[in-house]
Amino acid sequence: MDSSLIQTIVVYALPVIFAITLHEAAHGYVARMLGDNTAYVLGRVSFNPMRHIDPIGTILIPLVLYFATSGAFMFGYAKPVPVAFGNLRNPRWGSLWVALAGPLCNFVQALLWGVFGVALAALNVDEPFFTRMARAGVFVNLVLGVLNLFPLPPLDGGRVLTALLPVRPAMMLARLEPYGFFIVMALVMTGTLTRFWLSPLVNIGYAAVTAILTPLISLL
Repeated sequence: MDSSLIQTIVVYALPVIFAITLHEAAHGYVARMLGDNTAYVLGRVSFNPMRHIDPIGTILIPLVLYFATSGAFMFGYAKPVPVAFGNLRNPRWGSLWVALAGPLCNFVQALLWGVFGVALAALNVDEPFFTRMARAGVFVNLVLGVLNLFPLPPLDGGRVLTALLPVRPAMMLARLEPYGFFIVMALVMTGTLTRFWLSPLVNIGYAAVTAILTPLISLL
């Protein structure tokens, strides 16, 4: 195996594990706060990555795509946290907050990795491995958060849009859920999703993280 590939895997491993684990745990935690204990009872409100990793979606598919495209394209997913939306005290608005919890958690993590990077610079820690990991943490969480906000079920953005729409359009959108994964894959493979959704919103995310961290950078 190429040494550069091994280095890349090692650098990204921790940010990716934290990103997907806390993303899924956040869904379950907010669902529990809003009235549904399904994820909690099943042990999915957990910081244990093994409870969220899907052997196919989290490991096999990303590796296959990485080697098949020479590192140009990767895509994967974790096991979705089970939520019985009917158990929420307010199913419509509760489902919106449950869906938003994951991407919001990723944005917070992007900020924390940014703080980590600033702290390294302030302490004059000139270690490329940790510097690259901090950058990877910001990047991975912004991409994961933005991707999940795409307004198509079963992604989180699809559930948010379903909660915001009137009943009839919401029902029509919800019917797309069985095909949503394949639609997203097609959009990603053709570059459409990256060009018109991921890249613009990730850039906005970088700008927001930079703006929030600027006072800290100035202070240190």
